[in-house]
Amino acid sequence: MNDTRSTRRARVKAPPVPETGTVVALNHDGAGVIRDAKAVFVPGALPGESIRFARVSHHRQYDEGELLEVLEASPDRVVPACPHFGVCGGCALQHMAPAAQLAAKQKEVAENISRIGRVEPLRWLEPLQGPVWAYRRRARLGAKFVTKRGRVLVGFRERQKPYVAALTRCEILAAPVGNLIEPLSDLLTGMVRGNVVPQIEVAVAESDTVLIFRVLEDLPQADLDALAAFEQQHAVRVYLQPGGMHTVQPLRAPAAVLRYSLPAQGLEFEFEPVDFVQVNGEVNRSLVTLALDLLDPGPEDRVLDLFCGLGNFTLPLAQRAGSVVGVEGDAGLVQRARDNAARNSIANASFHVANLASADGSGGPGFDGRFTRVLMDPPRAGALEILPRVVALAPQRIVYVSCHPGTLARDLGVLCGEHGYVLSAAGVIDMFPHTNHVESIAVLDRPASRR
Repeated sequence: MNDTRSTRRARVKAPPVPETGTVVALNHDGAGVIRDAKAVFVPGALPGESIRFARVSHHRQYDEGELLEVLEASPDRVVPACPHFGVCGGCALQHMAPAAQLAAKQKEVAENISRIGRVEPLRWLEPLQGPVWAYRRRARLGAKFVTKRGRVLVGFRERQKPYVAALTRCEILAAPVGNLIEPLSDLLTGMVRGNVVPQIEVAVAESDTVLIFRVLEDLPQADLDALAAFEQQHAVRVYLQPGGMHTVQPLRAPAAVLRYSLPAQGLEFEFEPVDFVQVNGEVNRSLVTLALDLLDPGPEDRVLDLFCGLGNFTLPLAQRAGSVVGVEGDAGLVQRARDNAARNSIANASFHVANLASADGSGGPGFDGRFTRVLMDPPRAGALEILPRVVALAPQRIVYVSCHPGTLARDLGVLCGEHGYVLSAAGVIDMFPHTNHVESIAVLDRPASRR
């Protein structure tokens, strides 16, 4: 009797074919770029290097490669400080000297402004630098029970993969959290329901450190006791988040009082564990001073601070300007900005809630009257929707702080190309060392003939 079942052969995937090439640039993810008939992006490769690589995935416009060997190393190549570099996705550039990282980021900002914005700054500011290790005071860590390892892993995701990387410590997280990766893994592994914690959010202040455990189910008392013991042993504060952000509560009362300071301005800010604060505290201090100097307000100026958050720029500006109005979409942040103003005895700053991501919602009391200067610090999406409202105010000077070169370039193109502003200066800020993220700042002036 004949067997009529299909006898298809199993398809065997051919191994990648090694190739050699010269890296000409970095892409926006920090991977080395080889320009062939089809571009190849190779993580771990640096500009100027001759490498051996293999294409491991294919896309319409480019391929992704794997670095097999560095045949001729760049003088900018260094030994990564972290043993997990290359697997963990938290960093992309530890193999590159910090000065070279900053130069590459300035090149990326310059190319974006030229190509997308079709404008050039009259001058480049000196890059703003700070600590490159143990700087990150805000982070979201993944947590996952891995059967093969028999334990819960805690850390960032693996590079270009959804899995939590197997870490023992982290070199860029601020103290004490950088040293708590393995203890957190041990904690969750030993808990009865440690597998219902998918993430831990980190907030490091000058006054305290908060770890927010996202919990998908109620924890038994034994697990709550384990968290309390961890809190005491490591001098941190544990919070639980059973639902949305509004459900975040301390494991034990009273709530932590989180603070950071701006010593040059004599200011102190309080914030909640889930509030946005700049990731790098030392660089933020320098950034505030730089933004003040670039905007250069005087007693005769009325300043508008858009996307003002907790008042990080608003309150320092108020010390030098006649008055400042801060506008922010998050009502909770606005209330805390008001509280921070009162706490620091700042009486000439007012705050308003408005949806700055919508042209329809961009009006309101915060935009009443005349403003001579404007500061903007938008999220990655940029400030496109609010630009018509800003232009209508006709400020003499705008300072734009950005965390995304592409949207910054787009918005500069609108302000300069469509509305006649002059890009007086631009520069990069080393807010995120060893990562592919880029912070930058730009100064725009209204021509004297149009004032």
